[in-house]
Amino acid sequence: MLRTVKRKLLLIQGANMCYLGKRQPEVYGTTTAQELDAALQAHCRDIGVELEIFYTNHEGEAIDRIYRATGEGFDGLMMNPAGFQYCGFALRDCLMAVPLPYVEVHITKASITGGLNTVTAAAAKGYVCGFGIDSYFAGLDGMLRLLDRMNAATAAS
Repeated sequence: MLRTVKRKLLLIQGANMCYLGKRQPEVYGTTTAQELDAALQAHCRDIGVELEIFYTNHEGEAIDRIYRATGEGFDGLMMNPAGFQYCGFALRDCLMAVPLPYVEVHITKASITGGLNTVTAAAAKGYVCGFGIDSYFAGLDGMLRLLDRMNAATAAS
């Protein structure tokens, strides 16, 4: 699909994601946060997408960053809420309040099989989990396709 508009996306990495590659590598893999960031940034450069990656272990910081993003020209938001997904009702409310389309990504499918519900997914236009770090690339592709459909619908109206 040919894109004529450069997209600007925000990726928020939630609680404990800064420790990726070190924390339970048997579950989350050995790719470090820095390696994942570099791979995502390289991919985004290749496809003409501007990507900002923001790490936080504090739900309030994530909320503040999302609200700021609405005035900074971002087209969409991806997030791995990590630990925020289980009790992040304030984060969910923020996601529902902003006009940015939101795609939630997870490395594992633990939120589905672990018996815990993700409260933040209720605000998502899409949800990708269980593909390891490839969940991010699938989420990115899904976000870009969603934005293309939204632009086409806007242009048609």
